[in-house]
Amino acid sequence: MIRLTMLATVCSFSLMGAATAARISFEAALDGKSEVPAKTTEGAGQALVTLDTVTKMISYTITFQGLSGPAAAAHFHGPAASGANAGVAVPIGGKEPQSPVSGTATLTDDQIKQLEAGMWYVNIHTAANPGGEIRGQVVRPGMGGHGMGGMAMPHGNMAHGAAMPHGNTPQGNTPMKH
Repeated sequence: MIRLTMLATVCSFSLMGAATAARISFEAALDGKSEVPAKTTEGAGQALVTLDTVTKMISYTITFQGLSGPAAAAHFHGPAASGANAGVAVPIGGKEPQSPVSGTATLTDDQIKQLEAGMWYVNIHTAANPGGEIRGQVVRPGMGGHGMGGMAMPHGNMAHGAAMPHGNTPQGNTPMKH
């Protein structure tokens, strides 16, 4: 009886782990200085992305404001590191998307690898800036999006008492456990 109870407990924890491992969250902070070349704009935005590794589907919500005019187009681009440009990987919201824009897309295995490696970015285009007015690198939460060299940094300023995520310290980057 004890053996059966232990087996049931192990199985339930295994199933819980599999369910949580199937969804990975990403985010992007969009601004003009992240464009290549950089743009001077009051525009800003945020992207929240979830990847379901079982269905290979992303779901996203992107908000933006302060653009020079209406959004003419929006896309996920990749593969490209911060500071480099790439072609469209997934269109967002059709022609002239309105904030907030939400949707889903099914990715290929290669696209999933690129996304997980931080090699995708969100770009919002306007008539005044057809190459893009605001942009943000799509990364895991807490990983930054502006060339942090893989070091996890929190949102905010360390001088103001922000804690390092996942047990990281200013003295060294400890492995994150997910």
